[in-house]
Amino acid sequence: MHVLVDPAILFFVFGVFAGLVKSNLEIPPAISRFLSLYLLMALGLKGGFALAQSGLTPQVAVSLSLAVFLAMLVPWLSYQCLRRLLSGFDAAALAATYGSVSAVTFITAMNHLETHGLAYGGHMAAAMALMESPAIIFAVLMANRLRGQSGAQQAPAGQRVSMGKILHESFTDGAQLLLLGAMLIGMVSGESGQRAMQPFSGDLFKGMLAFFLLDMGLMAARNLPGLRGQSPWLLAYGLLAPLVHAGMALGLCWLLEVPQADAVLLMVLAASASYIAVPAVLRYALPEANPSLYVGLSLGLTFPFNILLGIPLYAGLAAQVLS
Repeated sequence: MHVLVDPAILFFVFGVFAGLVKSNLEIPPAISRFLSLYLLMALGLKGGFALAQSGLTPQVAVSLSLAVFLAMLVPWLSYQCLRRLLSGFDAAALAATYGSVSAVTFITAMNHLETHGLAYGGHMAAAMALMESPAIIFAVLMANRLRGQSGAQQAPAGQRVSMGKILHESFTDGAQLLLLGAMLIGMVSGESGQRAMQPFSGDLFKGMLAFFLLDMGLMAARNLPGLRGQSPWLLAYGLLAPLVHAGMALGLCWLLEVPQADAVLLMVLAASASYIAVPAVLRYALPEANPSLYVGLSLGLTFPFNILLGIPLYAGLAAQVLS
C-alpha cells in the first residue's frame, strides 16, 4: 500500500482507468517523446554525477559484466521455453522483447529506491544501456537461422535483413546515445555540474516521471484488448517470466556480493520487457512475427505487473537475501 500511494504510481493507475473507460484523455506523441528523452537525459546525468564521485571500481566491473551476462542468458532461456508454445519467429520476437529492458520500469525502480533512502551506483544506468542490444541481436540471428532451415533467403516482401544495419541501429539509437552522452557529461562536469543541473535533473524529475507514467497507463490500457484470445500459457508466461528472471538475477547478485540497491536494479532490468526499442526494430527485422503478441504481452501485462507489484517485491526479496 505504501508503494501504491506514491504519486507517480497513482498517476499510472489513473491512466489505466482513463484508458479502460475510453476517456478522450491523451498525451500528444511529441510530448510523450519529450518526456521519454527528458527522463533518459536526467537518468544519465544522475549516473554520471554519481560515477564522478565513486570512480570506476572492481565492483562496477562486476555489476556491468553481470548485466551483459543476464542480457544474453534471458533471451536464450526465453526462446527455449517459448519455442514449445509458438512458431520460431514469434518465439524469437517474444524472447527478444523479454530479454531486453524497459527504461521506464528501471527509472520507476530507481525512484522507489530513492524514496526509501537506498543508494545505488551511478553505473547502473550504463548497465541498462548495455542490456538493450544483445536480445535484438539474438532474435535476428535466430530468425536468419530459421529462414535458412526453411530455405528462405529473404524476409517477406523482399526485405533482406542486414546484420550490419541491425547492429548500427542497436548501438546508435538516439535514446541510448542520449543516455550515454548525458552520463559522460555528468562524469566530466562532476560536482559543479550537479549543482548547476539540480533544478533540471533533480527537482523536476519526479513530476516528469508521474506525467510519463500517466501516458504509460493510457498505453497499457489500449494494449489490454490484444491479450484477448491468447493462450493461458502465454498469459502465465507474461507474469511468471519476470519473477523467474528476477530470481536468477538475485541468485547471481548473491554469489557475486553485489550491493543490495544495485541488485534490485539488476533484478528489475532482468524482469522487465521492452515495448518501444525492441518492437521498433523487430517490425522490419522479423516481419514474420506478430507485433500484437509481443507488444500486447509486454505492455499490457508485464509492464503493469512490474510497476504495481514487481518492483516492491524485488526490493523486498533483495532486502531479505542480501541484507
